[in-house]
Amino acid sequence: MKEKLEAILPDANAKIAGAKTSSELADVKASLIGKQGALTEILKEVPKLDPAERAEIGRAANQLKTQLTALIETRAEEIQLKASEISPDFDYTVPGIMPRGGLGGLHPITQMSYDLNDTFRSMGFEIYGESDISSELYAFDNLNFPAEHPARESMDTFWLEGHDKGCGGERLCLRPHLTGASVRYMQTHKPPFRFVYPGRAYRNEATDARHERAFFQYEALIVERDFKFASGMIMIKSILSKVFGRDVPVRMRVGFFPFVEPGFEIDMMCLVCAGKGCSVCKQVGWIEIMPGGSPHPNVLRAANLDPAEFTGFYVNIGLDRLVMMRYEIDDVRLFRSADLRFLHQFN
Repeated sequence: MKEKLEAILPDANAKIAGAKTSSELADVKASLIGKQGALTEILKEVPKLDPAERAEIGRAANQLKTQLTALIETRAEEIQLKASEISPDFDYTVPGIMPRGGLGGLHPITQMSYDLNDTFRSMGFEIYGESDISSELYAFDNLNFPAEHPARESMDTFWLEGHDKGCGGERLCLRPHLTGASVRYMQTHKPPFRFVYPGRAYRNEATDARHERAFFQYEALIVERDFKFASGMIMIKSILSKVFGRDVPVRMRVGFFPFVEPGFEIDMMCLVCAGKGCSVCKQVGWIEIMPGGSPHPNVLRAANLDPAEFTGFYVNIGLDRLVMMRYEIDDVRLFRSADLRFLHQFN
């Protein structure tokens, strides 16, 4: 048995060194330490040996297996490096071939997010982000949503299996909006606040030309001791002017949202049809791009702020719809279609 072990190594060295490809090396490895390999067959016989001999042969066999494994791994690295070497016949002066479809570029939603980041930074805002997974505490409780609000149901919110029981911080979901991040930020920073938080949100709803189950939002919040509400409207117009390179007609309508008081629906003129009416704006010439308003006193209290001392202004920009307006796109589903013909337009 000992002689058989000693005979394996010289033959194995020659076979391992002679392997030219990864496939050949895999065959050598199988013949040595595979299920039917030479060394494996010896190891199967070790339990049958006399106890006095068993320990010595077993130890020698395991040492040989470790040695062979190291030799095979070293040879595998050599083959890999050899395969990546540039041929001495390669001509560096020959022009390269342009990849099919041209150069890559940023997705239009990503580009819009970067543009907004630049705009808000110029106004003194901080960029903030958090995980896509939220909880009932931050997605609803801290935002003044009533306990029976339909948005808490599975028909609207994606609750995580195994974490969909209980309440508050125990119940986890894919964030249905970014607004919960505002309370988390305010709890961990000192006022006054001026920050934005871009990211993806998730809703369990049917998709159509204007709605997706996963979509991008871009939220902004200002909280100060003496903030004039009219300044919020100026901020909105400034953002849209920066994004579109010109003034865009905007209107505010009274709207109800649990986390703001007073609350508003903020619309812009539909740029796909120039206000004439189309499928994107449902033939009305205007499209809702963001809710807004002053943070509700209960939201400020959840953030450990005194609503008698602090006020502010909040907007939740529908980033997908803003990009649709910038490029006059009539179907939001195109953004996630992975159709290179569509994406190449923005390179």
